[in-house]
Amino acid sequence: MKPRLQEKYEQEVRPALATKRGYSNVHQIPRIEKIVINMGVSTSREKGALEEAVKDLGAITGRKPVINLAKKSVANFKLRKGQTVGCRVTLRREVMYEFFDRLVATALPRIRDFRGTGAKQFDGRGTYSLGLPDQTTFPEIELDKIKFNQGMDITIVTSAPTDAEAYDLLKLMGMPFAK
Repeated sequence: MKPRLQEKYEQEVRPALATKRGYSNVHQIPRIEKIVINMGVSTSREKGALEEAVKDLGAITGRKPVINLAKKSVANFKLRKGQTVGCRVTLRREVMYEFFDRLVATALPRIRDFRGTGAKQFDGRGTYSLGLPDQTTFPEIELDKIKFNQGMDITIVTSAPTDAEAYDLLKLMGMPFAK
């Protein structure tokens, strides 16, 4: 069974984008390719911070996170090559649509004083990035078991060549952009 947002994309969003932008080929219509969720963990924190971040990110996404290692030593940050700096998960296909649905429908509205996401966070090639202040906005996280408040970066990669096309895609998919 297809996720709700995937059916919405195929039945409503794709035809709306085709008529609005005048695409002559079905493959020109932008789509979401993947969603990457990244949690950076400070090396100066306690020893259990990385394990907690991995556990929380696994609970949020339903996938086992990959641990990121530092590629270079940076003396100013007290960072050594090979030291753990965080964890990440890449979501594709059905899991990606389910996560996007939970992000838009439950997690973003639970942010305190939420007025919409910024429309200027595109990178120039159709990729949208946003940061969440902590992981407690997701209902999968139990507030009583939180030891560290950990923020996360969410990157939504689309096949759109321009920011305007990616904005139209995400707006039709339900992303609550600020006015």
